[in-house]
Amino acid sequence: MVNLETERLLLRMFHEQDFEDYFAIFSDREVVRYLGDGEPLSRFTAWRSMAAMVGHWQLRGYGMWAVEERNSGVLLGRIGFWKPEGWPGFEIGWALKPAYWGRGYATEGAKAALNYGFSSLDIDHVISLIYPENIRSIQVAQRLGEKLEDKTRLFDRDVLIYGITREQWSLT
Repeated sequence: MVNLETERLLLRMFHEQDFEDYFAIFSDREVVRYLGDGEPLSRFTAWRSMAAMVGHWQLRGYGMWAVEERNSGVLLGRIGFWKPEGWPGFEIGWALKPAYWGRGYATEGAKAALNYGFSSLDIDHVISLIYPENIRSIQVAQRLGEKLEDKTRLFDRDVLIYGITREQWSLT
């Protein structure tokens, strides 16, 4: 399991002591509005979600990192890769506390993750699955160089598929 550092962020593994902050983040209706079925997580489902993040690393060798602000040590959310069984592709995703939106953290962390994915995981193509109403995430995807490639349905909702190849990434 790999930690990544950027100028302002530490992307690290989740720890049990992150649970209260994780629960607070993902029980916030605004945070989960465009994630999964859009419903805030209960304590039980938040625990299962965080455990799935850790388990994904064990099963796949990659996954979502806990995102910590380096200066304060505050857990901001998660950024990283996701590809559970049956998923439409190798996805990069991000979800942060609303108080930290608009500061460039999602883009900064996702760039570090993409660098790692394309260089160390030997991935050729990465997607982001984004609900059409989620303008902020569309803007992050575009700042990463991702382009709209297709649409699909997840959780009985239409989802846009943004994507980027290793070759496109190397040109950014």
